[in-house]
Amino acid sequence: MTEEPRQKDSELGHPHSSMGCGHKDDKASLASSQITPFSHQPPSTPASKEVWKKGGRMFSILLAVHLALLACTLVSSGAFEKIAVHDYDVFFLLTVMMLVVIIWIIFYLAGTSRCPGAVLGRDSHAGPIWLRGGLILFAIFSLVMDVFKIGYYSSFYSCLSAIKIIYPIVQAIFVVVQTYFLWVSAKDCIHVHLNVTRCGLMLTLTTNLAVWMSAVTDESVHKAHSKLKKNMTEEIFRWLLKVGMRSSSVEECNCNSQICQIFKNGYFWLYPFNIEYSLFASAMVYVMWKNVGRFIDHHSHHIQRLKFRLFRRTFFVGIMLGLIILVSGLGVLILYEVQVNSSTESSKKSQALTMYYIFNIVCLSLMSLVCIGGSVIYRFDKRDMDRHKNPTRTLDVALLMGAALGQYAISYYSIVAIVASTPRDTISALNLTYALLMIAQHTFQNVFIIEGLHRQPPKEDKHESHQKELCGLTFVNINAVSLRVPDTASALAAAPGTEAIHTSDLVRSLSAPKKMNWRRKFLREISMFLLLSNIILWIMPAFGARPQFDNDTELNFYGDSMWPAIVDICLPFGIFYRMHAVASLLEVYIMS
Repeated sequence: MTEEPRQKDSELGHPHSSMGCGHKDDKASLASSQITPFSHQPPSTPASKEVWKKGGRMFSILLAVHLALLACTLVSSGAFEKIAVHDYDVFFLLTVMMLVVIIWIIFYLAGTSRCPGAVLGRDSHAGPIWLRGGLILFAIFSLVMDVFKIGYYSSFYSCLSAIKIIYPIVQAIFVVVQTYFLWVSAKDCIHVHLNVTRCGLMLTLTTNLAVWMSAVTDESVHKAHSKLKKNMTEEIFRWLLKVGMRSSSVEECNCNSQICQIFKNGYFWLYPFNIEYSLFASAMVYVMWKNVGRFIDHHSHHIQRLKFRLFRRTFFVGIMLGLIILVSGLGVLILYEVQVNSSTESSKKSQALTMYYIFNIVCLSLMSLVCIGGSVIYRFDKRDMDRHKNPTRTLDVALLMGAALGQYAISYYSIVAIVASTPRDTISALNLTYALLMIAQHTFQNVFIIEGLHRQPPKEDKHESHQKELCGLTFVNINAVSLRVPDTASALAAAPGTEAIHTSDLVRSLSAPKKMNWRRKFLREISMFLLLSNIILWIMPAFGARPQFDNDTELNFYGDSMWPAIVDICLPFGIFYRMHAVASLLEVYIMS
């Protein structure tokens, strides 16, 4: 009994044997772990295993931190002209990292995972089908982006470094290999090659984060150049490129053909999908890293066979209202892009900002009220809290709380700038309301999602199973049964040893579902509405609707250098928050 907690999350194998399959030390430790309840173990054995477990994790974390700092330094330095770091230096580092990860993934799939006793259990919570489906969707768009990027860079092979053409090719191979790896191995709890697997997973995670940083930086530079081009002449723009920010890859090369412009605009429009792919892959790889050497307690970690039923047991109110918000948001996005990015008139810009803020205020208000209502419904929910160890859920909560900090920062900076500024007009009032509602909506939504993730799935209790048996007797006429049975002896005849069935119980059981499932129905409606609303709130900033760059209040208050830097750092976290909230809300919907 005292050894059971040690078996739930311990490791197999000798701490020094990180290579090779089926070592004697691994088999001996496996046999000893299996007969632990029947034999006496020295007290130092579990302590030494735990020390080496933490040591292996610490070494892989240090490797990831150093690589992430190196990649962050090169990516940030390569964005400016005055620093002697070129963008092809960044591409070279990322290409090398992706090639190493591809080699390790092939080694894992062909060697590590096929060793005897390599995978003794699978984490049912890791890599759910909707998360892997989203990963494949983003991977497809990332591959299309790589095709556009290859076509764009190939048009300038005479004036570009060869690494700029090699990089998207290697990235496409990396996306294909990594997507297959995560699809087949996301649930693995590996027990061989522990240190090598930890380091390989951390290298994979760091590579995805480095690709994400590079994509965010490249997109920010492109947005800044587009804004400068719109407000300045071509001669002044080229002069600013020489003294300030670096050109976005190929500004010095001519791109006059129509196919070249299609490739250029296409791969920049597809950057948000590649950014989300890198973050989704990083989250799944982190869960795999946490599961290395982990034992699954099958008594508390049983697999819940939950079926995704979209159009069953719902009132369609949440879906219809969410679709209205989604379609309206797409219309607002199109009008915003046309009036702000394609027109230089200040009146049209003010109209577009007013329309954008009004839509977001209405949407955020509805979402906040719905989240509060969902939290109130959870107070009446009789399901138990799930307190079992779940690395996937822990990561989901951490990502929700951490990614929300980006939008919190932007909102608080906006509030300070609006309150401290003297000219206050209608747009400033709308912007202040928008910032306050953004803070409130993130807070209420996090509370609702976290409560939903920590609830036990609905279980079929004795009353529901009894009800299903009675529902099968639909051919029985209840009135006829009641007429045949006297009031004084209203129990139906039952066989010896079985419980008698009363007519009143039968009628009550058949009419019970309308009273028992109202909480689940309302939670499903709320989850579906929030899911569709978060999708449009992800689409709008991801595809160009960014009033932070078009509203002059914050820009005049913080300056042309500080405010764009704040937005460029914090906004990607806010965009990721929306997409991660969509995945979490889908899980809450299925668990309701």
